[in-house]
Amino acid sequence: MKLIPVYAWKKGLHVFETKQERFIKKPWAQGVILLACVVVAMLLANLSFTRDAYKEVLETTLSIRIGTLEFPHGMTVEKFINDILMVVFFFTVGLEIKREVAKGELSSRQKAIMPIIAAFGGVAVPALIYTLVNAGSASASGWGIPTATDIAFAVGILSILGDKVPISLKIFLTALAIADDLIAILVVALFYGGNINLGLLGIAVILIIVVLIMNKLGEKRMIFYIIPAIAIWILFYYSGIHATMSGVVMAFLIPMTPRYTREYYYHKRDRYRLMLHKYEDVWDEDGFPNGPQRHILRQLSKTSRNCIGMSYRLEHALGTWVNFIIMPIFALANAGVTIPSLEYFNVFNFDPALGSVSMGVFLGLLLGKPIGITLASFIAVKAKVGAMPAKSNWKMLFAVACLGGIGFTMSIFVDTLSFGDHPEVATQLRDMGKVAVLMGSLCAGILGSVLVGMFHKTKTLD
Repeated sequence: MKLIPVYAWKKGLHVFETKQERFIKKPWAQGVILLACVVVAMLLANLSFTRDAYKEVLETTLSIRIGTLEFPHGMTVEKFINDILMVVFFFTVGLEIKREVAKGELSSRQKAIMPIIAAFGGVAVPALIYTLVNAGSASASGWGIPTATDIAFAVGILSILGDKVPISLKIFLTALAIADDLIAILVVALFYGGNINLGLLGIAVILIIVVLIMNKLGEKRMIFYIIPAIAIWILFYYSGIHATMSGVVMAFLIPMTPRYTREYYYHKRDRYRLMLHKYEDVWDEDGFPNGPQRHILRQLSKTSRNCIGMSYRLEHALGTWVNFIIMPIFALANAGVTIPSLEYFNVFNFDPALGSVSMGVFLGLLLGKPIGITLASFIAVKAKVGAMPAKSNWKMLFAVACLGGIGFTMSIFVDTLSFGDHPEVATQLRDMGKVAVLMGSLCAGILGSVLVGMFHKTKTLD
């Protein structure tokens, strides 16, 4: 693996990074990989020599069997991705939302009110458009599909547009997408679960309360959160609440405050430094560090690690895995839509019995999102409960709001949960929904980018 030197002379450090490490730090990298996975999934699902193998892999059973017992019952590769790997995704999203609420873009009323109001508008209007198109049909329950914004693609496009978009609007869209994720999580929890087993749910609630009390008492050791997290996932999985919600719940229970204070760290650091000097003369053929010094350095590493809150450590540790492994796998498993005819691409195809998932989702993302975000923002500003982002205007805000129509990840996820009340046509409706998500997201990204290019020279309002 070829190393590329990056000379970062801050604090006298010489840092070496691989090409891969430099790539994954780019804000657009995740979007590029997800897009490539979408293309690969579509090819696998539609090419004659890969179609059957693709379906067989997704339908392969992964359950553990012990005699006549099977756990989890009926767990296929596709369900493993959507019910287990996506728990990690939702857990990471929950950690991010928690951080932003505590100390980030949603940490104060002034920072949070405008993007939160805009996010509600960006959820309500697409849902309304979809409902108007599909009211009374088998596809009516899919109203949640066009309500989400994919933060990875949206922020990636903003980074490519560079200084054409004011910093304040980039922050606005990022905060909006975070608030949007929280609303989408609530939508999934409230409207897309199964039949509720109140007994198992009650046990889960009791366990959550126990973890919360443990948190309040100051417990900072990770093992005391990992084991309950697994138990809560199992209880959610069998209670009818979608299992991914367990990830969000546990994210909000993870402590943010570190185990050790700054004063404690400085005390231990100075003590370990003296101990390192004490053992300098201990013979070791490897030189520094010798045996005792290696033990001291491990202790120092453990101390310094616990000076960072568990929530921050987990978000940092899981971020790369989620963005560059779990999300691409999710795209490969869920974006592969078998298209037997061009009717899947016809957003104006309408069946009185089935409705038009394609039209509802496409129009919801392309028109509903920007209209909802802009209208809600306008009302917030006129009511003087929010303020226009600095050095921006309504034209540029609308252009950026169009990027909010990039639904991808959460939209496809909601699509996979929709139409369960009509199993005879659920697969067809979900496939049409996925195609519409891809088309709507692509068109929203292009429209937003074009409008930003047209409006970025317009005189701004201070």
